[in-house]
Amino acid sequence: MGGKVNKTQLIDEVHRILGPSVPRSAAEKALQSVLDALENGVANDGSVQIVGFGTFTVKARPARMGRNPRTNEPVEIKASKNVSFKAGTSLKKRLEG
Repeated sequence: MGGKVNKTQLIDEVHRILGPSVPRSAAEKALQSVLDALENGVANDGSVQIVGFGTFTVKARPARMGRNPRTNEPVEIKASKNVSFKAGTSLKKRLEG
């Protein structure tokens, strides 16, 4: 499993790992529970750390000036919040081989 993965593919992978004795609906519910917990944690607390895997953190981006590429006119880009991910030690080691 690699590259761009959609939710259905992720559910199928979880179901494959859990085995045929576990219904696909249970795999879907398990995955959705994890995603909901991550979303709620980041939204409410500003970060979620999964030890060994990584940390999801809200990063505030201030308003700034940009340029319209067609007209070259200055354009204000509004402040926003984005989620960033920093890989944990176990994931980094696995990536390094």
